[in-house]
Amino acid sequence: MSEQEQSGSKYMRRIRSFVKREGRLTKGQASALERLMPTWGITAPEPGSLLNMAELFGREAPVTLEIGFGMGHSLVAMAKAAPERNFIGIEVHRPGVGALLMEAEEQGVTNLRAIEFDAVEVFEHWLPDGCLDRVQIFFPDPWHKARHHKRRLIQPAFVQMLKKKMLLGGILHLATDWENYAEHMLEVMNAAEGFTNLSEDNTYIPRPDERPLTKFEKRGHRLGHGVWDLQFKVTG
Repeated sequence: MSEQEQSGSKYMRRIRSFVKREGRLTKGQASALERLMPTWGITAPEPGSLLNMAELFGREAPVTLEIGFGMGHSLVAMAKAAPERNFIGIEVHRPGVGALLMEAEEQGVTNLRAIEFDAVEVFEHWLPDGCLDRVQIFFPDPWHKARHHKRRLIQPAFVQMLKKKMLLGGILHLATDWENYAEHMLEVMNAAEGFTNLSEDNTYIPRPDERPLTKFEKRGHRLGHGVWDLQFKVTG
């Protein structure tokens, strides 16, 4: 039975955290997926149960989770720079997951785990409440055409779903290189219940040192493109 049939006369559309774009795996990426996912990958918990962070990493430590890490370069760099923290990356594109695992292995990074699945499903069904110290979403699809703005990931309901899985005092860090999306993010977040803007003027913050400057950003800076960072603390 189709989703439309199940919902009767109304078509129930879900927010998804991605648009599926299949890419070709390199030999290295395919090898990394085969060798490393059994150890460094996280799969769905058994029905009726939730992930246990201490068991996943073999220790108790603050957890940073990134949604949509792309090819994983900046996430690996962040994990390497903060060995006292645990990191989880969620990405649906297999080449990106393979690239993350390859680079983590090359860099000797062991405090990082990967999930190849839809982030919305992970937050709704895999994660216990209050398990995340930080959530970061860098350069999500801006859906720049006005008629597509409803597809943007940062929406009021999605933000509240994130907050439920975060600790009090936890940090949500967003970044985009589309000014219109930055304005949309700021509007959503400043109105979000239980979040406090860490910017002194309730707008944007300078890029924090812990978020690596990517090659993409460096190129954008040379071309005069802007990047907007936002950080909000969970306060209620």
